Amino acid sequence: MVTIIKTSHSIRSIFNYNENKVKAGVAECISVGNYPVDVDKVSDTIKLNRFVKRMELNENAKRNSVHISLNFDPSENHSKEKLIAIADTYMEKIGFGKQPYLVYQHHDAGHPHLHVVTINIERDGKRIDLHHLGIRKSEPARKEIEELFGLVKAEGRKKKEEFTLQPISIGKVQYGRIESKKAISNVLNAVLNQYKYASLPELNAVLKQYNVMADRGSENSKIFLAKGLVYRILDEQGKPIGVPIKASDFYSKPTLKFLEEKFKRNEVRRIPDKARVKNVIDIVLLKERALSINELARLLEKEGINTVFRKSAEGLLYGITYVDHKTKSVFNGSNLGKEYSAKAIQERCGLKVAGQEKGNQIHEKLPSKKSLIDDLQQQKNSLTIADLVKLLDMLIQVENSSDYMPNQLKKKRKKKKRKGWSDN
Repeated sequence: MVTIIKTSHSIRSIFNYNENKVKAGVAECISVGNYPVDVDKVSDTIKLNRFVKRMELNENAKRNSVHISLNFDPSENHSKEKLIAIADTYMEKIGFGKQPYLVYQHHDAGHPHLHVVTINIERDGKRIDLHHLGIRKSEPARKEIEELFGLVKAEGRKKKEEFTLQPISIGKVQYGRIESKKAISNVLNAVLNQYKYASLPELNAVLKQYNVMADRGSENSKIFLAKGLVYRILDEQGKPIGVPIKASDFYSKPTLKFLEEKFKRNEVRRIPDKARVKNVIDIVLLKERALSINELARLLEKEGINTVFRKSAEGLLYGITYVDHKTKSVFNGSNLGKEYSAKAIQERCGLKVAGQEKGNQIHEKLPSKKSLIDDLQQQKNSLTIADLVKLLDMLIQVENSSDYMPNQLKKKRKKKKRKGWSDN
C-alpha cells in the first residue's frame, strides 16, 4: 500500500473534487466516519457542514484540511467492507480516528485506491499537528496495516515484483481517447510526486514518455513573461495537439511556482542516486567494445534507464537526459559529470572503436580512479559480483594507464645530472 497525504486551506475544493468524481460516475462515497447518520442517508450538505462547523472552532488555523489517498497494488481486488476497515484502521493509527471523515473509492486509475477527506480541528478547537505527519505516523501505520490485512507491501519485495505507482499503468496519452484534462491529470499524479527532477527539461524528459509536456511558451510570449505554465498532449511524433490546459486548472495546481519548489527539494533528494546511473553507464561502455549512441540507449533501457536525446534541427546531438525508473531520478548528462555529457558520451562511444587501434588512448575517457572508488563505496550494498568484477577491471585499466592524466597536468621532467657524469 502506498499513502499520499496533502494538506490544504480549502475543505470545499477537496470535497468538490471527490463529489464531482461521484457525479461523473468514476467514484463512490463508501463510508463516513463520526457522522450522525449512515453513508446511505447523509446528504452533500450534511457532509460539508460537518467540516465547516468544526473548522469554525479554530479560525486561526489556516491549513486545516487533509486529503489522503490509499493506493493498492493493481493485482489486489478487495471487497468494499475490507477497504472501509483499512481506511478506519489507518485513520485511527494516524490520530484522526475521532475526526469526521469521508471515504471515497475511485475507479478512474489503473490501480485500486481510496480518497479520505478530513480536517485537523478537534471538537475542543485544538489543532492536530500536521508537521511530518507522513513520516511520524503514516509510514508506521502503513507497515502495520500491510501486515494486519495481508496487503501487497510497497517495499521489500523482489525487484521484478516491486510495486510502485508508475504511470506505466496509465499508458501513453492518446488525444481523443479520453478527456484531455483527465488524461493529463492521471500522468501528472503519477509523475510529479514520485520522480526526482530538478528542472523543467528534466521533468519533460519523463512526461514526454507518456505524450505529455509542460510548456512555458516562447521567451517573448505572454505566458512566459507572466511565469505561467500549460500542459499539452503530444502526438506520436512528439508535436503538441489539441488545446493546452493551464496548470492552475488542475486540482493539484502544478504551477511553475509549485515545480520550482520541487526542483530545490529534488536536487538534494536525488544525490544518492547519481552513483547508480554513473555505474550502469560505465559498465555498459566497458562491456561493449563497439557501441553506437542508439545501442547504448537500448542497453541502458534494459537496466531501467531511459535515455532522452536532444538534437538540433540539423539532427546534431547536443544534450542527453537520463531517466532512471528504478530510483525515480532524472539527470541531465552534465549533472552527472563531464564524462556523461552528450559530447563526452559520443566520444566515449567513438573511442571504443578507435581504441582497438590507438591502444590506451581509450583511458583518456574513463572516469577517474577516485570517482570510481567513491561510486563503489556508495553502491556497495547493491552491486552484484559481476558488477564488482567489471568495476575492478576499470580500476586496473585506470591504474595502468600512463595516458590517463589530463594533458594540462603533464609536465616534462628534466633529467638531473649526476655528479661525475657528463652529457657526452
